[in-house]
Amino acid sequence: MALRHAVLAALLDGESSGYQLARSFDLGMANFWHALPQQLYLELTKLEKDGLVEGRRVIQESRPPKRLFTLTEAGLAELARFAEAAAKPSFIRDDLMVKVQAVDHGPVEPVLEQLDERAAMAAAKIDIFERFLRRLRGDLDEETFLATAERVGPYLTCLRGLRFEEETAAWCARTAGALRVRSGLARGGPRP
Repeated sequence: MALRHAVLAALLDGESSGYQLARSFDLGMANFWHALPQQLYLELTKLEKDGLVEGRRVIQESRPPKRLFTLTEAGLAELARFAEAAAKPSFIRDDLMVKVQAVDHGPVEPVLEQLDERAAMAAAKIDIFERFLRRLRGDLDEETFLATAERVGPYLTCLRGLRFEEETAAWCARTAGALRVRSGLARGGPRP
């Protein structure tokens, strides 16, 4: 998947500035696509040049002008073509997993610290995802929401992000626990 498709998909929710799009990526799309704000602004320029989005300048009273972007019919058609193409399998590329792979030949403590940090980050993301999912559902239970909501794509991708972070937290806890037992380390320092 190219960044262009992720940007086009983010614009399905309606007109957005580059800043709003960057926030959208941080909150809703970060579980499956990471992009820096600079990359998003550059991609918006390319998409506008290709006729896939349309930008308009908005004058603001006490701030500099901003540009708002919307999908064009050509942008919707590009998303449809993308949806029809075969999806490439995903893969994991994670430097922490490389460190765990090599932990038997180096110091354990730094790896344990990083596992604990990663677990804490996953827990924070779990909280964000759960609040976002509740906000999307409103008063509906999940099955009713999925059966009746106008749009379920953002909910389903957020649900995948939640499951990913839950698995990450569980893996970090299990891995750190095993390494602590093997190295004789108790949480907080060496055993007496």
